[in-house]
Order: sequence, then structure tokens, then C-alpha cells
Amino acid sequence: MAVTEPGGARRRRRITVPPTAGVPDPVPLDLPGRGRTVVTDVGPRDAPALVLLHSVACTGLLTWYPALDRLARDHRVVVFDQRWHGRGIRSPEFRLADCAGDVTAVADALGIGRFALAGYSMGGMVAQLVARAEPERVTGLVLCSTASNFRRGLRQSVALDVFGRTLQRLRERVQPPAVPAIPRERVQDYRWGLREFRSTTPWEVAVAVDEIGRFDSTRWLSTLRLPAAVVVTTRDRFIAPDHQRSLARRIPGAATYEVAAGHAACVLAADRWVPALLAAVHSL
Repeated sequence: MAVTEPGGARRRRRITVPPTAGVPDPVPLDLPGRGRTVVTDVGPRDAPALVLLHSVACTGLLTWYPALDRLARDHRVVVFDQRWHGRGIRSPEFRLADCAGDVTAVADALGIGRFALAGYSMGGMVAQLVARAEPERVTGLVLCSTASNFRRGLRQSVALDVFGRTLQRLRERVQPPAVPAIPRERVQDYRWGLREFRSTTPWEVAVAVDEIGRFDSTRWLSTLRLPAAVVVTTRDRFIAPDHQRSLARRIPGAATYEVAAGHAACVLAADRWVPALLAAVHSL
């Protein structure tokens, strides 16, 4: 990525991603009456269950793989591709309410009764819906880089539009770096990430972004009665940090953890984001 220095000079900023060696391969999971997705289920089976819900335009592993090993030390961690993303369920329409139902269906299929939820961006909205619908099953809630609604002014509307167009350009133009530039295994990291990123089509992303634009939990967030934490990305250009903090204030007793990074912090600033995530999860 090109960066302009004072005086007009330009330099290249290297974007690095965490190593993907050891990332497990997801396995197919049939959800009766819903369809088929893929799931990764790691960690001790007798540990508290934690279901991870990914961002729009991503897959479960692409969002969460930098934190997977650390989370799996103390939790049974479940990650799956949500509908219309990656290898998730394909349905006639995309609705966040259906995504929320899928979470419960995955837990049922894996024999998990009670579970905590961590959701990133779109996944945070789905997590809010599940927490409201299943108060007896959801033991805690970690919301990352997300908000309670997108109806709070022009900035959010513009951000959603820019987000969609940026994703499309990335799919069309971003290529892994040349082999001589970095070690071969790092090229494989980029290729894996791009393959996951491109497994959701621009049309599917556009429909999901449109549905996200209608999400609004402000009327009922204060009714949630469960341990909760919010991880705020303070340099986020897509979901304003103030909106993330507002989300935390609406949930009674929610703790807040801040990370000086943008919306893709889960991968591109994993060294700073993962410790904040772990602190948030442990606070539950």
C-alpha cells in the first residue's frame, strides 16, 4: 500500500498477516431443515463452549484464526461459516435473523447446551440477536468492532457504501506478493487468506451489507442480562468508535476494551487485537 510522506515522498507500507500454519481444516456440518455449512471445533470438550461469529465478507476462520489457539486453551471453540459466506448455507434470501437461528442449530448439532458468543462486525449483530432469543443458553457476550444500528447519520451510510466498494476492488486487484519478496511460507499465508476472502461473491456481500444497514438493537439491548464485553477498534473507518462505545453503554455492566487499530484489526493488527479479545473473553 502506498503512503505519502511529508514533502510528497511515497513509500510502501507492508501489510502483514499472521502465519496460517496449523490452521485446522473445517468439516461439513448438516443443519436439519437449514442446509450445510462448515465448522471448526477445537479445544477441550469439557471446557466452557465459545461460539465465534465472523465479519461480513469473511469466513469463520479468516476472521478468527489468529486467536484460535489461544482461545482453545480454556474453551471449546466453535467457528463456522455463516450463511451466504464462504462455504456456509445458501438460501433464497439473506436475513440476520436466520443467521441467529443457525447459531443455535450449530450448537444443537454439536451437542452443546450453553455457550458464550463472540461476534465480529456482522457477527456481533448476529450475536446480539442470539443473546436476546436464547437468554437461558447464552452465558456471555463479546462484541467486537460492531454497533447497535446503522441509522445514526450520513457517515454510517457512506461508510457502508465505501465498505462494499472497497471489498469489490480488493477482490479484483489484490494479489499475493511475489515469492522473492518474502519467504515462501508467507506467500502461502497470503494465498490462503485471499482464497478465504474471495469465497464470498461481491453480490452476496452487497446483499449482506444491505441487511446490516437495517439492523437496529437499540430498543432492547438494555434488557440483556448477561456478562458482556465490547472490544472497540478506535481507528475504525467503517463502524465509528463512538458507535461501538455507545453499544457498550447500552448493555448493563458491559466492560470495554480498546485497540488502536482499524476494522480489519482481527488479522492486520492481530498482535494488538488478540490480547484485547482474550481479556474480554476472560472477563466473562
